[in-house]
Amino acid sequence: MVSGLVTLIILLVLILVAVVIVFSFIPVGLWISALAAGVRVGIITLIGMRLRRVPPARIVNPLIKADKAGLDITVNQLEAHYLAGGNVDRVVDALIASERADIKLPFERAAAIDLAGRDVLEAVQMSVNPKVIQTPWVSAVAKDGIEVKVVARVTVRANIDRLVGGAGEETILARVGEGVVTSVGSSLTHKEVLENPDSISKVVLEKGLDAGTAFEILSIDIADVDVGRNIGAQLQTDQAEADKRIAQAKAEERRAMAAAREQEMKAAVEEMRAKVVEAEAQVPMALAEALRQGRLGVMDYYNMQNLMADTSMRRSISKLGEDEEEGGNAGSK
Repeated sequence: MVSGLVTLIILLVLILVAVVIVFSFIPVGLWISALAAGVRVGIITLIGMRLRRVPPARIVNPLIKADKAGLDITVNQLEAHYLAGGNVDRVVDALIASERADIKLPFERAAAIDLAGRDVLEAVQMSVNPKVIQTPWVSAVAKDGIEVKVVARVTVRANIDRLVGGAGEETILARVGEGVVTSVGSSLTHKEVLENPDSISKVVLEKGLDAGTAFEILSIDIADVDVGRNIGAQLQTDQAEADKRIAQAKAEERRAMAAAREQEMKAAVEEMRAKVVEAEAQVPMALAEALRQGRLGVMDYYNMQNLMADTSMRRSISKLGEDEEEGGNAGSK
């Protein structure tokens, strides 16, 4: 009797464990919720999701939401998008939002946008409610050399057809900055920009900056304009300083060349003096040789000595007169 009771208890426990395992593997509660919402999802389909390691709730709940919104989406489409790495719930929300906003957005395009890494729900919301992008300070120089700093606000709307493969916000900001620089650079003076800031937005809008991007530019508004440095004067100052340094370098080069030539002249003079001293040293020997050979007489030699002595005396007297004249001039001063 006791053994039969124990066997019954063990059997009940095994049955309970089996039921728990079955219900944990087969999402019966989710299946009942789908039936209550009017969405037909078979038990076999849910078991297949488990075997493919797809959480059934990630597919069934968005499917129920799409069915209540009147969208024609199948389980296979949602499951394939999940297996591809997409966000099923976000895609369904984007499809519902586009349906309510009367924006044509097929499931395949929404899935492609999501798989491309873009937020498809945000794109739909931006199509309904345009977004304002503000550029950083853009510096440009007018023709008079004055720097002008501009901040622009760009109102853009998402272009659903170009979200896949279209450029992002960074491209829009770069193109707007380029257009601002071009517009300011073509102005004769910075005063024209300050007086007519809307001329910048007109020029930029005419360039079609949204080509090839995922957005459509609705308007470009100049938020702030400020005057910066006098770039033209600064460039002229830098050029003058550079010319000054070049002139100083050339002057230093000429001075070095003059000093080198002076040294060469001094060396040449010293060389000539050495030759003169050498020649003067040979004069007595030449006189002695002339006396020995009879080409010079004794009286001629004495006359030459007297002439040299007279010349030396005249030089001394002349030098003494010059010294006395210099001394008188100094005394008078």
